[in-house]
Amino acid sequence: MSFELTILGSNSALPTSNRYPTAQVLEVPGRCFLIDCGEGTQIQLRRNKISFSKIRHIFISHLHGDHYYGLIGLLSTMNLLGVKSDVHIYAPSELKTLIQPQLDFIRGEMSIKPIFHPLNLKKPQTVFESKNIEVLSFPVKHSIPTVGFLFREKPKQANIKKEMIKAYNIPLAQIKDIKAGADFETEDGRIIPNEKLTTPPPKPKSYAFCTDTAFHPPIAEIINGVDLLYHEATFLEELKDLAEKTLHSTARQAAEMAKLSKASKLLIGHFSSRFKNLNDFKTEAREVFKNTELAIEGKKYII
Repeated sequence: MSFELTILGSNSALPTSNRYPTAQVLEVPGRCFLIDCGEGTQIQLRRNKISFSKIRHIFISHLHGDHYYGLIGLLSTMNLLGVKSDVHIYAPSELKTLIQPQLDFIRGEMSIKPIFHPLNLKKPQTVFESKNIEVLSFPVKHSIPTVGFLFREKPKQANIKKEMIKAYNIPLAQIKDIKAGADFETEDGRIIPNEKLTTPPPKPKSYAFCTDTAFHPPIAEIINGVDLLYHEATFLEELKDLAEKTLHSTARQAAEMAKLSKASKLLIGHFSSRFKNLNDFKTEAREVFKNTELAIEGKKYII
């Protein structure tokens, strides 16, 4: 299973002429997750040729406007397009109160059905689960209650070696248990260890989304070993005092989190609009964590 992440918006609260507020799409086989929905999200979906009808699950990290002001427009457009489906929205409970009057004002019967799932803002929580994937929310450190999200593939079973089935005449009824980790006992009482009978499955894929947040070490334990970490880097170290005041992070702090959490790769974004040259962010982060990339709008990152 591959994860494909498309950046729709990489800027912080003030959009620029070429950078939108936060929004991302994570595609896994059979699922399309929208993560945050800043102003202009539906325009960016169009530009990146992502079908609105594929979006069934929307995750909102917190209720600062640059992370959800695009939601009512997106839902309205989906309705105008005649998309007929439930749309699950995972967000702080106040979001429904904020946008329900706008939903009520939409004329006629809505073809889509928004279903709100309130998030636990104080402790980690599994908010979505399917046969192959689960999504965990967890608190981060910001000026209002905010969560990050961890998307992770469920572990697969080991693969049994066909030659071992033949060599030890393994009954079909026992193959399921062997795939799950059991050893095999032959007719003459020999124990064949599982590792001889099977090949390990591929490592489950994982993606963590952490914005908006100050540097917050407890996050590292939750996302430990993640394949791709998106962590906000609103400021450079030269504005570290402002980052601390506003409970945001610098590029260096994002890199420190990647190192602390043993992430395989770091993606930084949520850039302050005061910065025009984003290469300085990459340079600063790579001094601590070499495998760092900038979140570039329209670019797809594959895990």
